[in-house]
Amino acid sequence: MTKLNRREMAEKTEKDLAHKVLDDIKAPKDLGLLRCVQCGLCTSVCPASRHSEYDAREIIKRVLDNDETIIEDEVIWNCFYCYTCHSVCPVGNSVCHVNQILREMAIQKDVGKKQIESFMSFADSYLEEGLGVIPQEYQGQLKIDYGKHWENLQENLQEVREDLGLDSMYLLPEAKETVDKTLEAIGFKKRVQEIKDVRNRK
Repeated sequence: MTKLNRREMAEKTEKDLAHKVLDDIKAPKDLGLLRCVQCGLCTSVCPASRHSEYDAREIIKRVLDNDETIIEDEVIWNCFYCYTCHSVCPVGNSVCHVNQILREMAIQKDVGKKQIESFMSFADSYLEEGLGVIPQEYQGQLKIDYGKHWENLQENLQEVREDLGLDSMYLLPEAKETVDKTLEAIGFKKRVQEIKDVRNRK
């Protein structure tokens, strides 16, 4: 068999979804995905499973079944990343870690970009000031939850920080420049623009 034939065969042997997850840089080396016995402990303690159609056990089952439609399923966005599933798993699996990787796959395929659009105000603030803000879409609910205290905090945040003996939350110019270069180097600016492009195509 020639080297070319071996290479062609290797290219045709595509990894299943479970191995794509395990090979991702975000996957811990000891992630117990392939050791999952579908006991359901993760689902029994998961707040998202309790309060939505999300089923932690089912997420892992679909990954192990090589069901790539899970990447496009909106249910993967219901995970809170509380890691409760990880704390009880007898084989060291973490549905939270798996979901993070599935979401990244969804973003790479464009189907996940709409799910993170609401964070663009956070991204814009980070690019402009070097610090994040609570996305505008969530501020209405915060006003309901905190009432007048929320508006007081927003209007007097700098004064509150001074009373607490905290420095300004804004970066010094030289620090902002460093953050800006870092965001460019890690591809953050490019990713933000890609998400905005998807939104603008609608």
